[in-house]
Amino acid sequence: MSKKYDLIVLGSGPGGYVTAIRASQLGLKTAIIEKESLGGVCLNWGCIPTKALLKSAQVFEYLKNADSYGLKIKDFDKDFESVVKRSRNVADGMSKGVNFLMKKNKIDIITGYGKILPNKCISVENNGQIENFEANNIIIATGGRSRVIESIPQDGKKIIGYREAMTLQKQPKKMIIVGSGAIGIEFAYFFNSMGTEVKVIEYMDRVLPVEDKDISKELNKTFKKSGIDILTDSEVVSSDTKGKGVKIQIKSKGQISEHEADIVLSAVGVKSNIENIGLEEVGIAVDKDKIIVDEFYQTNIPGYFAIGDVTSGQALAHVASAEGILCVEKIAKHDVEPIDYENIPGCTYCAPEVASVGLTEEKALEKGYSIKVGKFPFTASGKAQASGHSGGFVKVIFDEKYGEWLGCHMIGAGVTDMIAEAVLGRKLETTGKEILKSVHPHPTMSEALMEAVAAAYDEVIHL
Repeated sequence: MSKKYDLIVLGSGPGGYVTAIRASQLGLKTAIIEKESLGGVCLNWGCIPTKALLKSAQVFEYLKNADSYGLKIKDFDKDFESVVKRSRNVADGMSKGVNFLMKKNKIDIITGYGKILPNKCISVENNGQIENFEANNIIIATGGRSRVIESIPQDGKKIIGYREAMTLQKQPKKMIIVGSGAIGIEFAYFFNSMGTEVKVIEYMDRVLPVEDKDISKELNKTFKKSGIDILTDSEVVSSDTKGKGVKIQIKSKGQISEHEADIVLSAVGVKSNIENIGLEEVGIAVDKDKIIVDEFYQTNIPGYFAIGDVTSGQALAHVASAEGILCVEKIAKHDVEPIDYENIPGCTYCAPEVASVGLTEEKALEKGYSIKVGKFPFTASGKAQASGHSGGFVKVIFDEKYGEWLGCHMIGAGVTDMIAEAVLGRKLETTGKEILKSVHPHPTMSEALMEAVAAAYDEVIHL
């Protein structure tokens, strides 16, 4: 006889494990199924270990520029293997942390490959053994993987995805990165800082194309200054891995050119993990690689839910977590509100960091808003100057008529830790005037936000 639960979660990434914990808190008998490592891609191969790599790159940059801080360091170098090892150790520690949280919250961990079945059942295969489980509710949280495109098929050796990029045994001398979203940009910064010759290929007309144009322009300028070659309006038409390295053909503004590298990193997006998990057998509706769900993540089949990268929302860890919490609270019959996807912050952890929420200036104008825009450069920030990181700015956008905070866009040191103020402000329907009258501490990077708002209202002091 199969074991029965109130809830089974398929996948233990930041969507799955957070969902399971919240379900347990709400008194639901919960199990989680994971085929590999607790924490999923984010903890083991994505968000967390990449930040460890980026921190090593940042420290190395500090060492290279020690004299600008009045310090003399004669001998220093990097040990690429040790940098990678540190990143893996951080990931392993976090995965163990999730294991502890599962036990603490009395959540059953079922190891193996899960496949949903009709009548709210799941079969789990582990080492050739198959076991069935039942639940009143099933949540699919199987996440995503590196998207593969035809012109650059990944072989895991010369043409790689983010996973292989994190465990390279040898640092490449030359690397081409295809795609300039958050993943591509973060790896471009890391490898360039380590001394690799980096070239970035972007199909759109600018890097970080989802960000405000001013942000893209500033990052482009900074990256080019650091020696990263950037080709926009470009696409890879073919690749050849027969020789020692990789040769790729790039079509740029109608012209074809050939480029060589030791490694090509494909960072062209995320593909949902929806194959071979039983969707067809259960009859769950899918559209364009995404499971169709309502505002509370119910699929077309009662009792089956889906969250995170397998649905149409932003493919971000914090989105998956928020969706999972909302989903189980709805299952537990709590009074909940749907997520406002217009108020989801996005962060890119290169140097300088990028963080944003809400509408870009272009989108605000497209929507017909009459707007007030304020910008404050970190060159005018005492804290930024003292820390040696005065590049970048804060940009804010307000509706002129009602004072609604439409968007906030930042580029600079530590801005990923500043954006939450804008998220909270927008959630509470704060106006520009209210931000102005909220006293910010001095000297901090955060006061640049207040100064940017002041600039929008022609009240800026330090410009």
